[in-house]
Amino acid sequence: MITITEPAIDYLAGLLDKQDGEVLGIRIFINDPGTPRAETCIAYCREEDVREDDVKVGFVKFDAFFEKRSEAFLEDAVVDYDQDKMGGQLTIKAPNSKMPRVNDDSPIEDRINYVLYNEVNPALAAHGGEVSLIEVVEEGVAVLQFGGGCQGCGMVDATLKDGVEKTLLEQVVGLNSVRDVTDHTDRSNAYFK
Repeated sequence: MITITEPAIDYLAGLLDKQDGEVLGIRIFINDPGTPRAETCIAYCREEDVREDDVKVGFVKFDAFFEKRSEAFLEDAVVDYDQDKMGGQLTIKAPNSKMPRVNDDSPIEDRINYVLYNEVNPALAAHGGEVSLIEVVEEGVAVLQFGGGCQGCGMVDATLKDGVEKTLLEQVVGLNSVRDVTDHTDRSNAYFK
């Protein structure tokens, strides 16, 4: 799944040794996996951070907890540490973090993001707009936020109902509706005012 080089293991173990006894190890995950905004993260992992479906891997000097949802996107990832005059730098290279990897078994968030970034946003880009998933709540409701030319646009209701919602409901099993939480009072970039 992921390679953590020996220098990175030593560096991370040194950081963990300086923490209180509540730290169980490190947690590695990807925010917005499979999207252009994907960001690979490493954080201290405390007991309250561990999720039931986490993948736990024991390294020589510490345990690493991987978010299950991020697992496929961390394939071929490498964590390395390069010592230099200023101390050094920890680097994370996750070449698959932004690649859409979805199937019928993927989490609903990944399936929604796949449709948004591969079908909906390219169409909205013609007007300088975009839409992103904030979260999925109560019984399959996708909470969305518009940006760019869609924020404050006079046609956003039509775009939401006739474009975004229709496309998502047709393609994402388990999704029941969408909700827009965008502050449309800011019309400074709106395509239609």
